Amino acid sequence: MKEAKLVKKAMKGNGRAFEELLILHSDRLYRTAYLYAGNREDALDIVQEASYKAFLAISQLKNEEYFLTWLTRILIHCAYDVLKKRKRELPADKLVELPSSSNREAEETLDLMEAITQLKEQQRTAIILFYYHDMTISDAAKTMDIPENTLKTYLQRGRKELKNRLGGEPDGKENVS
Repeated sequence: MKEAKLVKKAMKGNGRAFEELLILHSDRLYRTAYLYAGNREDALDIVQEASYKAFLAISQLKNEEYFLTWLTRILIHCAYDVLKKRKRELPADKLVELPSSSNREAEETLDLMEAITQLKEQQRTAIILFYYHDMTISDAAKTMDIPENTLKTYLQRGRKELKNRLGGEPDGKENVS
């Protein structure tokens, strides 16, 4: 309820209300940006750029209940811009900085994050929205501006590709011992 009031105020040009909305969603925005960028600096750049673009365009938001979907879409576009810029600057094998750790669970998480950064853009976005943001198929499809069945296809292909990259059976069959 409070969020809806903040969105309405922000849409009317209230900068303080917009700032409160960003603070309210800062963790989610940062985590999403980090999943795309793979490092803290680029993730912060993505959040900053998305915040700036959203502030400039907040008056164009048509329905306040879709604020987070709208903001997430802007963030995803900013993430793609940063990744395109980085591809021109760095080799592809440097997409994720891997800190040294003996913790197996942390290593598996980093392997998964690295594998996610190597997916095709549509598959990566579908995986992040559905699994990391716990969005429904319908909400994720709206965020990506695609039909639900297309989203399901991206999810299926993304999961298959992740399984292949992380050592699963490539033909989709489970290895039962």
